[in-house]
Parts: sequence; C-alpha cells; structure tokens
Amino acid sequence: MLRPDMDANHPNAKIIRDFYDSFGRKDAEGMVSHYTPDVHFSDAVFLNLRGGEAFAMWRMLCGGAKDLEITASQVEADDTSGKAHWDAIYTFSATGNRVHNRIDARFTFKDGKIVRHEDTFNLRTWAGMALGLPGRLFGWFPPFQRAIQKKADGNLRAYLKAKPAAAETGPTT
Repeated sequence: MLRPDMDANHPNAKIIRDFYDSFGRKDAEGMVSHYTPDVHFSDAVFLNLRGGEAFAMWRMLCGGAKDLEITASQVEADDTSGKAHWDAIYTFSATGNRVHNRIDARFTFKDGKIVRHEDTFNLRTWAGMALGLPGRLFGWFPPFQRAIQKKADGNLRAYLKAKPAAAETGPTT
C-alpha cells in the first residue's frame, strides 16, 4: 500500500525503476547516471561508499555478472525520498552457488538525482546461499560478517586500483 505522500508515478519513482532496469541489463553506466557525484551508498556488505566508490562498485558488479536477474517492485517516491523492494538472482562467482537476495532500498533525491541509497538485506541469509555450509553455520557471527565485508571492500579496492576510471562520474566506456 502506498503511503499517502508517496506515488508510484512520481518522476523519482521513474528514476528508481530506470535504475533497476539498467541493473537488469548489467548497464552500470545507466545506473550511475542516476546518482549525484557525491552519492552515499550502503548495504550489509558495502557499508559506507561515497561518490566514485559507489560508481565503481556497480561497474564491478555489473562487469562480473553472468546470469543476473533483477526484479524491482513496490516502487514509490515523492519529491525527496523513495523506496523499492528488489530481488537479485545470480550465481555467486566465488563459489558457483545460486543466490536469491531479497533487498529493500531507500533513496534520497536532490535535483532529480539519487544522493543517498541504502539497501537492507539479511547478511546471514545471503551468506548461507552464497557461501554454502560455512555461511549457513557462521553467517550470524559478527566476525564472519566483518570478514565478508572486508573481502568485498578488498575486491573493490583492487578493482579501483586496476581500473581507476571506474570511479569517474561519467561513462567509462
């Protein structure tokens, strides 16, 4: 049910739908075109990315995706904020395990662009799918979760070192 102050047809709701449509096509350039240069992104794995770090994360994820399926639903927005639920189904490349991650997203808008994007999902559930038995056994354990976060951050830092242009606000192609 829509909140009285939110609208599925608001222009900012269209931005959210376009963002996820781009993700489904593995079009990182389409995704980052909806962000401000100083966007703040966070989720359970990538805790606090700013600007170019967020651009590079999407470019890294889209570039490495082989069988990605993205479905966005419950998209609502108003002049300053928005939200959506989205599902990502893919094979986690590190293990070959199939993942179906269910994510709730919140957005803050400024001048027709996303200035803040927060994704929320259950890291324990994700770890169980992505990492198999170790994730099922230890996915609840904070040091295990921190190890996942550290590995993801290390992957992003290595990607940025190899492809520094990935942090640029404009298209990198």
